[in-house]
Amino acid sequence: MAKEVITLSRKEIDRLRVIHQVMDRQLLQVDGARLLGLTDRQVRNIIQKVRQKGDEAIAHGNRGRVAANKMPEEQEERIGKIVEEHYWDFGPTLASEKLWERDEIRVGREKLRQIMIERGIWKVRKRRDRPLHPWRERKVYLGEMVQMDGSHHEWLEDRGPKMVFMGYIDDATNRTFGHFYDHEGVYPAMDSIERYISRYGLPQSIYLDKHSAYKTTRQPNLDEELRGRAAATQFERALEELGLEMIHADSPQAKGRVERLFGTLQDRLIKDMRLAKIKNIQEANAFLEDYFYGYNERFSRVPKREGDLHRPLPEDINLREIFCLKGTRTINNGYIIKWKNRLFILDNPSLALRRRKVEVREHFDGEITVKFNRRYLDIHEVFEVKPKTTEDERKVVQKQPHKRYKYTPPLDHPWKKYNYKGKLNQW
Repeated sequence: MAKEVITLSRKEIDRLRVIHQVMDRQLLQVDGARLLGLTDRQVRNIIQKVRQKGDEAIAHGNRGRVAANKMPEEQEERIGKIVEEHYWDFGPTLASEKLWERDEIRVGREKLRQIMIERGIWKVRKRRDRPLHPWRERKVYLGEMVQMDGSHHEWLEDRGPKMVFMGYIDDATNRTFGHFYDHEGVYPAMDSIERYISRYGLPQSIYLDKHSAYKTTRQPNLDEELRGRAAATQFERALEELGLEMIHADSPQAKGRVERLFGTLQDRLIKDMRLAKIKNIQEANAFLEDYFYGYNERFSRVPKREGDLHRPLPEDINLREIFCLKGTRTINNGYIIKWKNRLFILDNPSLALRRRKVEVREHFDGEITVKFNRRYLDIHEVFEVKPKTTEDERKVVQKQPHKRYKYTPPLDHPWKKYNYKGKLNQW
């Protein structure tokens, strides 16, 4: 049987050159060991192997041997077919997890990556040079700061409508919470943070961007100027009533943890919902109830210091009265309150209520309530009915077209006494 020829690498050739210099007494063993980064004893062992087996002995003894733990080709073929059929757009890490969870096949991430590269499923990506941003240290306590944002994405791919994921991530622990909505606005912001508070309590601060639902550019109205306050959105007003500090980020990089969370969920969560055959927003929110338990158990981290700064919700606070649309209106002389082109009249009018300012609250279930001096007023909506006009009345009301009068000056008009040459006309 012909002996297999071993091709030496450049590093092995350089090492062999130093060994030959030591063998030819051109170099001391101490100096050769220093150049190779080895000990004297290791150099002497290599010299002995080269004398017995030749220059090929410089190569490792396992060169060309089949590893004892090498995966059989049949197993590699089976794994490759499963990945091509079910996990063709998964990354190696997530695909290896799903192979164990769903197919009971345990394979390492790196081995699976090699299989996917050989089959053209995974392409080697070059690391991009990204601009550097100032690094901010994490908060040290759970609940000290929570980052919040909305992610617009095709979460259901082509199986359902587009949705917005309102996500929350604790800055100290990476604990994640979220809910799906059909848009990003006042209601999704209030409803999602109400769900967060109901589960975990009141955090110390909320870190979010300058979306129009969270930050306004309008000038303060008269009431806000009299109180010495800046113009605020309904969401800012609600958080102020709860005693939560709101911090607005000046750039997406400033709230990088929640941005990276969206990048992870847009890879993992989308594929998990695809495997679960989620088709609408109701099924997606039901899926999230159990999904984040396992997600947080794996990806959350231990805070720098023990302790939870979430505050329990006080018993005297009713979230329904806070998470709604509020505005101040004046009761007119007819005991009517106007709110967004709608008219409401008091059921029990009183002279003491005329021209008084009241607080109108519009709840997200459609109910309208009016509060004055910490008590609710009984109201009902009225509708203005415009009187119908007859055809004759409509003709009278209709504006008649204006007839243009043409004036013709007489011959003795001063304008006609002179011609264009400035001479007096003789008629």
